[in-house]
Amino acid sequence: MRPTVLLFAFLLLLPGVALAADPQDAVLQEVGVDEKPGAAIPGDLPFTDASGKPVRLGDYLGAGPVLLTLNYYTCPMLCPLTFRRLSATMAQVKGLSLARDYRVVTVSIDPEEIPEIVRAKANETHALMPGLPDADARWPFLYGSAGSVRRVTESVGYRYRKVGTQFAHPTVVIVLSPGGTVSRYLYGIEIDPRDLKLALIEAAEGKIGASSAGNALLMYCFRYDPVGKKYMLYARNIMKAAGVITVVLLAALLAVLWRRHGGATKPRGEGK
Repeated sequence: MRPTVLLFAFLLLLPGVALAADPQDAVLQEVGVDEKPGAAIPGDLPFTDASGKPVRLGDYLGAGPVLLTLNYYTCPMLCPLTFRRLSATMAQVKGLSLARDYRVVTVSIDPEEIPEIVRAKANETHALMPGLPDADARWPFLYGSAGSVRRVTESVGYRYRKVGTQFAHPTVVIVLSPGGTVSRYLYGIEIDPRDLKLALIEAAEGKIGASSAGNALLMYCFRYDPVGKKYMLYARNIMKAAGVITVVLLAALLAVLWRRHGGATKPRGEGK
């Protein structure tokens, strides 16, 4: 057996001997999301929008739920793809409108953003949704100081790391209530339109869209699965609803039969 092989085998047997770790593994361990449901984002944080106007996060709260995304505008592939897929998903959500019912707010995690690039990224993304009125207000693209970025990312448990000139970061949409508290996290580039709609309804406590009754029915039949990170049919409630419907239909059938055949059971001579 070669000496190098013997040495490697010997090192494996020694307790406490660590092999050199892959630097990429260390980066991945620092990137992720520590979910903080119910946490409030700091509404007083100062940022700048794509037009160069100073704004605060609180300016976008209070008029419906908010989809918060954390990205950076020089991202070569992941962030542009995320914007495209989110735009397509929102177009598939029936009964809810970005122009009326909720907002998207994108905050850059890069405190060194260049205003021209921010404006270009906002225009590029808004072009995916032709006809959206007041696009800068319905989906603003914000950038700010390192302190503001740090406070908003920490408030929602978003962990990322700069690697060279790029950023390693998770892909997640954070659903906020109208008041700015964290309601739900939706992961991945491809978000199911049903999951997005249910998350918005949940964050707004059903007070969104045109049909409160329809919202209540959806939330009755679906529950969020924290393991699968998806909304799933809630079998118990569906069985309850089916049981109630069965009882109602049976009672209606008995009522009809009683009306039709009740006279046949009258005592003899009653009609004389």
